[in-house]
Amino acid sequence: MVLIVSALCYKAYARRHAPKVMNYMQSENVHTMGKRQVKSESALKEIRLPEEGEMFGRVLKILGGENVLVKCTDNITRRGRIRGKLKRRVWIRDNDIVIIAPWDFKEAERGDIVWRFTLPQVEWLKANDHIPKDF
Repeated sequence: MVLIVSALCYKAYARRHAPKVMNYMQSENVHTMGKRQVKSESALKEIRLPEEGEMFGRVLKILGGENVLVKCTDNITRRGRIRGKLKRRVWIRDNDIVIIAPWDFKEAERGDIVWRFTLPQVEWLKANDHIPKDF
């Protein structure tokens, strides 16, 4: 009887203190990717105003790929191209307010999207008369 108890205790001890078994995906030095931190839009404090040669625009339609249809403040509808830096970091949706920089050639037709404003930033722009209230 004593042998059986000590054998059971040994098995439990061995199980607790056995070397750690890892599957092929795990390693002590490699960390698996965690969830991406989603910041609330109100937490974003940085705001950018259009420089010379840039203007505000409202996204009318996503055309696919990196192209969107933008109605600019000069009442011209341009096809905007989302820059690579923005394309990977910022999602642009319909009715977003953006800064668009018209190209040197085909100025009335094409432009690059430089910045997208969040909803609190749009409210701030409207309150400080940077864009019209009905834009």
